[in-house]
Amino acid sequence: MRRRLAQGMAIAFLVASLGAAQAPNNSEATPAPSKSAKNKPQAQKPGKAQPYQIGTASWYGEYFEGKPTASGEPYDMYDMTAAHLTLPLGSYVRVTNLRNGRAVVVRVNDRGPIIPGRIIDLSYGAAAVLGYDKQGLQRVRLDVVKPPRQKPTYETVAYNRSIVEVR
Repeated sequence: MRRRLAQGMAIAFLVASLGAAQAPNNSEATPAPSKSAKNKPQAQKPGKAQPYQIGTASWYGEYFEGKPTASGEPYDMYDMTAAHLTLPLGSYVRVTNLRNGRAVVVRVNDRGPIIPGRIIDLSYGAAAVLGYDKQGLQRVRLDVVKPPRQKPTYETVAYNRSIVEVR
């Protein structure tokens, strides 16, 4: 009888000690929200806007020249266009090369990239303006923007610098 009592107490002690050693769950780790003025969400301070995405960009060129894009228009490797998986067709994105600071505004007219780990496929012309047409891949920042006053083309970007931002 003593042995059973000792075993029962040992098991109870073991269970109690295991419970005490556990990490707190989410409700124990953070205090419950209160309705006091201290915990009200504060307005976001003005500053740099958050990027839409940061990741690897690639470009596509001559092989696709003239072939229809997802928007139905033929691909022009010198247009300032891009392929993105989720942004609405017709939206505009400022793409910034994180290595050299160059940026260009492109219009999303196609779906892609199809290779995992890439966030955008740019036209050859856009990649050339950003300065990574020789490498093929570049780390970039994407910011969704309002449509520019004029349609971005290779000529206006490369020669007039009207849409390119060089920092």
